[in-house]
Amino acid sequence: MSGVEIKKVKDVDDGMRLNRWFLKYYPGLSLGRFQKLLRTKQIKVDGKKAEASLKLIAGQEIRVPPLDNEANATQERKGISAKDAAYIQSMVIYKDDNIIALNKPSGLAVQGGTNTTRHVDGMLEALCFGLEEKPKLVHRIDKETSGILILARNRKSADMLTKAFREHNLQKTYLTLVAGCPKQQNGEIKAALEKVGEKSIISKDGKPALTEFEVLDNAGAKFALVAAAPLTGRTHQIRAHMEYIGCPIVGDDKYFGQARQKFAFVSDKLHLHAYKIDLSDLYQKKMIITAPLPEYFKADLEAIGLSFREF
Repeated sequence: MSGVEIKKVKDVDDGMRLNRWFLKYYPGLSLGRFQKLLRTKQIKVDGKKAEASLKLIAGQEIRVPPLDNEANATQERKGISAKDAAYIQSMVIYKDDNIIALNKPSGLAVQGGTNTTRHVDGMLEALCFGLEEKPKLVHRIDKETSGILILARNRKSADMLTKAFREHNLQKTYLTLVAGCPKQQNGEIKAALEKVGEKSIISKDGKPALTEFEVLDNAGAKFALVAAAPLTGRTHQIRAHMEYIGCPIVGDDKYFGQARQKFAFVSDKLHLHAYKIDLSDLYQKKMIITAPLPEYFKADLEAIGLSFREF
């Protein structure tokens, strides 16, 4: 039949389910049509009828019927402006064969949603850097939080990183400017959190949440620069925990009490930065990535009289 293609399963796709393979290479193909093509045996693997859940093996041959419309849809989805391509590429602070690390700016969402059309996920095609497939998101940080965002460049790395983030096996350190100063120089904040609407609140019925912190510098009792390491992964954990100990994050419009306090001499942005991540266990050698502070964050520390040395 004219237009029929025979595609060999690549090594990178070994173990992938057949339905996910088509979603990857033919994203314009609807689920309904895909299932019909399977039922009518227009899609075959090694010449045999296949199920959507079939796990592929590298080297197998997939019969792909004519999919002109879906191919066009695929090309449309790959459209990304030169401006956005340059923008996302400028965020890259580390790259190897397995991962890409971005220093995401405050205000850019990781994924799309209501009234959010510009986001990291929509610009990943510009980060292929010679590979056929775009990198994959394996975790998220809040839209208003700046700093490290890790992307996986292949399925094996995606599986390993997703598991590590889900099980909280990666040590992450955030830097935050808070109003007030913790009573202790360092310690733990242990307070269960429950998601209510768009916020997380302290609740005895919530999920366990633990954050380690250290005061790096302070301006009396007015401001402090704090390093915070979340040992659990609750929504807005650091933001809710800092408010809980009476030191809300400067620029936080959700966790600064009923009347948000603004300071004329600092930027009106959330001062929470994903500064460092330790990937040594995954790489089986020392592998620590740090993301420089945003310029507004550094300028605000200087204006307040706080100092910061990289660590």
